[in-house]
Amino acid sequence: MQIALDYVMKCEGRSRNMNLTLRKAVLEDLDAVVAIYNSTIASRMVTADTEEVTPADRMDWFLRHTDRRPLMVAEDETGKVAAWISFETFYGRPAYDKTAEISIYLHQDCRGKGAGSFLLKEALALAPAIGIRSLMAFIFGHNVPSIKLFEKFGFTEWGVFPGIAEMDGKRYDLNILGRELS
Repeated sequence: MQIALDYVMKCEGRSRNMNLTLRKAVLEDLDAVVAIYNSTIASRMVTADTEEVTPADRMDWFLRHTDRRPLMVAEDETGKVAAWISFETFYGRPAYDKTAEISIYLHQDCRGKGAGSFLLKEALALAPAIGIRSLMAFIFGHNVPSIKLFEKFGFTEWGVFPGIAEMDGKRYDLNILGRELS
């Protein structure tokens, strides 16, 4: 599954046309996927991991992705993985089969420049084709940019786990944002 997409965005302070190709991830992408993930850990804004992970640590997670719950990467015109989207099974019970958790991670050079909007738009277009009717995103309450991004695309707050995550002696809420697609 490959979708060719053109997108104009600013990256590294310069305005330029960036051709992103969104495609299903392959094992050779895992190092780049992990590097992007690890780049978010220190901020304490995105993930509850507090130390970097390795590709070996993420192998089982990678292999759980299927055509119905894919891991997609967006690569730029040089072939560099610039971002990724993960659709994951929610709770592993048959009654939740049409529900998925979505995660979007961006290379640090592309954050705050429209790439998240581009990826979320494409994810919403893909979701019904892979049997998803409900999407959920788990976002820390203090991650205002991510919350605003998802709200911009029609996600609403479905719940809050107050103070559930503790990092560096501080407690953080975990917000559940969701959207029905049909």
